Amino acid sequence: MNLLFTRHGETDWNVQKRIQGSTDTDLNENGRMQAVRLARQLETNRIRPERIFTSPLKRACQTARIVSEKLNTECIVRDGLEEINFGLWEGLTWTQVEDQYPEEFTAWYENRRYQKTPMGESYQDLLDRLLPSLRSLVEEETEAAGPGSPSHSIVLVTHSAVIMSLMAYLNNTPFNQMVSHYKLNNTGIVQIKGERLLT
Repeated sequence: MNLLFTRHGETDWNVQKRIQGSTDTDLNENGRMQAVRLARQLETNRIRPERIFTSPLKRACQTARIVSEKLNTECIVRDGLEEINFGLWEGLTWTQVEDQYPEEFTAWYENRRYQKTPMGESYQDLLDRLLPSLRSLVEEETEAAGPGSPSHSIVLVTHSAVIMSLMAYLNNTPFNQMVSHYKLNNTGIVQIKGERLLT
């Protein structure tokens, strides 16, 4: 099973470089066009996903539904795929966070896997809900397909920190290097074999 993780389309907060986290922002016009191009990219590469799963947040759902309509593929909201909760930092830029929360930012920056943001989550908190959701999804899809079934693709529309933290976890990359290694543009795609999540 091929899991195609994609980041949602662009929002105004992306353009303004504001931290979104759990804040439920909408796609902007460019984000909607990015979703259309994502569907075309999948078609061009002859990828016809069995299903599309999406984070419950609007920017992901809107992206997923555009792709779903273009490809005539079922779209399902999946808990566990939502973005990390950045707490009091949401709505700020990273520069503002450094200015307004210098001690908290330093502690988080040096140990971001386990250090929570003020009234928010750590990346480990994110993984603790993400990994069980993904493992059960792979098991459900494998069982539904049946033994000996040909490989198929699933698209998961989610968020930057979700994808970066998952890749860092799977590849044993230090979490302070996740941005330099794994940051995706809006509607960028990362492919992961489903069995990697079961080992």
